[in-house]
Parts: sequence; structure tokens; C-alpha cells
Amino acid sequence: MSATRSPKVSERVAPKAADPQPPKKKKHDEDDGPDFATLFRAWVESHRASLLDSLRRLGKQPIGSFFTCMVMAVALSLPMGLSLLLGNVERLGGSWQRAAQISLYLQLDASAEQGEALREQIKAIPGVADAEYVGRDQALEEFQQQSGLGDALKELPENPLPGVVLVTPNEVDKPALEALRQKLSELPKVQQAQLDLVWVERLAAILKLGDRFVFGLTVLLVSALLLVIGNTIRLHIENRRTEIEVIKLVGGTDSYVRRPFLYMGALYGFGAGLLSWGVLAFGLNWLNDAVVGLAGLYGSDFALAGVPVADGLSLLLGAVLLGYIGAWIAVARHLRELAPK
Repeated sequence: MSATRSPKVSERVAPKAADPQPPKKKKHDEDDGPDFATLFRAWVESHRASLLDSLRRLGKQPIGSFFTCMVMAVALSLPMGLSLLLGNVERLGGSWQRAAQISLYLQLDASAEQGEALREQIKAIPGVADAEYVGRDQALEEFQQQSGLGDALKELPENPLPGVVLVTPNEVDKPALEALRQKLSELPKVQQAQLDLVWVERLAAILKLGDRFVFGLTVLLVSALLLVIGNTIRLHIENRRTEIEVIKLVGGTDSYVRRPFLYMGALYGFGAGLLSWGVLAFGLNWLNDAVVGLAGLYGSDFALAGVPVADGLSLLLGAVLLGYIGAWIAVARHLRELAPK
């Protein structure tokens, strides 16, 4: 009886086979750094804090910050204003083109109908903006009025002056004008085609001189702007020298130290760009009254154009870049002196 129970007892006390344990999940290695999203949020937060800190520090010195931006705005306004004035001068295209008119003297036997037909033919030629026919009688009348020899010319048996076609070119370019003059001289009933190239050369020299002057002034004032913004940032660095040394002592990187000053330089440039835009708009509007009055005396409706939006935005962007570059140069120069002692 006991023998029959022993197997059951042995079965009851026999250990069961161990259940297989589920595989353990691998934990992230502690050496793995934060993911990209965390790094990006930290980067954005660092830049936001630097920008707000720069705004707060500039706001503590409103008068000094305003005058610094005003000095930069004046330096930006001079070359930009001269460039806009040159652009307005170039808008007087009709006046410049009349200085380079081609005079076609017709043969004496050319009739008024032939002169008008030739004028229409010339207007259709590429490179010609306008053509005007002056008949023989009209030419004689104008010559009598301008020369003061009216009584003497009346004694002449016949009109010695030919008909003239005054051709206004599309552009003032010496080689193109010479080629156009040669082409017009080959037209029928044209005895002589005359072009006063001296006026063209004078005009080109004036425009070239203006462009070079504006370029030289721009380079000079941009250098002055970099010095102004660099000296301003240097003063901010000196005021925060102790704070920066502590930051570098606890492991702050150069980029972390540099960032607030770069934002400060960009903010100076942004303020200067806005002020310069306003100064140019006000200055051109102020000059426009005198220009309109002067043009009216010559029977012209010419008026100065304001600051185009594209030019204003370019000015604003350039001012921000100048402020950023000036601050970078100033910080790079003094950063190695800010090591903790």
C-alpha cells in the first residue's frame, strides 16, 4: 500500500520545470546623449534667452542706444541717398537722350512729304525712341529767332536751310550711337548725319564719376560703421568682463559667450536701418518740393521718386549684416582676453 503511494508522493514533491522568462528589455546606455529634438529645443531656448537679454540691456540705455543707431543711420543714409539721387537723374532719360540726338540733314530737293515719310520710317528702326521732322520753313524761322539775323536773312533770294530729322536714341551708348548714325546716313534723301559725340562722352564721364564716388563713399562709411559698432560692443564686453570670466570658468563655450553680443550688434543694425530708411524718405520728400518747383520753371513735370520698397529692405538687411559682422569682429578680438585668471 505504501508502495502504491510512493509514486504519487514523488510526483507531488518533484520540482516542476522552470518556466522560460521573457527577454529583458535593453535599457538605453547612459552614455547616449539626448536626442535631436531635445538638442534643438535647447538651442532655440539659448538663442531666445540671448535675444531677450540683449533687448533688455539695450532697453536699460535707451538714449545711448538711440544715438548709436542714429550715427549708424546717418552713415548708411549718405551713400544710399546719393545712389537714389543718381537713379532719379537717370530717369531724366529724355534730357540725356536729347543731348545725344542725331541730326539728319536732308537734301535741299527733299519735299515735306518725303521728310514725314522718312520720319515714320526712322521711328520703326530698332534703337530709335523718337524722331521729329523740322521743315525748311520752320528751320529758317527758328534760326532767325535764335541768331538775331532776321532782317538779313529776309534779303536772301531763297531758303538755304535743309529739312532736318531729329532722331532720339533709346540709350546713350557711344558705340551703339555711332552704329545707328552710320545706318541712318545711308537712308535715301539724307545728305549728312551728325552726332555730337562730345556730349555722349561727357555724359558717360559724369555718370561714371558719380558711380565711383558713391562706391568710394560706401566703402569709407562701411569701414566707419564697423569701427562704430565694434567700439560699442567692446564697451559692452568691458562692462561684463567679470560675468564673462565666471561663465568661462564654469565651462561656458566661446559661442555661448559670443551669442548675446552678436544679437546686440544685429539689433543695433536693425535700428539703424529703420532710422536710415526714415531719414531717406523724409529727405527725398523734403527735396522734392524744391525739385518740382525748379522743373516747373522749365516746363517739366519731373519729381523725385521715393525710396523703393526693395531698396529699403536691402538697406535694412545690409544694416543688420553690418551690425552682426562688426560685433563678430569685436568679440573675436577680445574673446581670448576673457579667459578666467
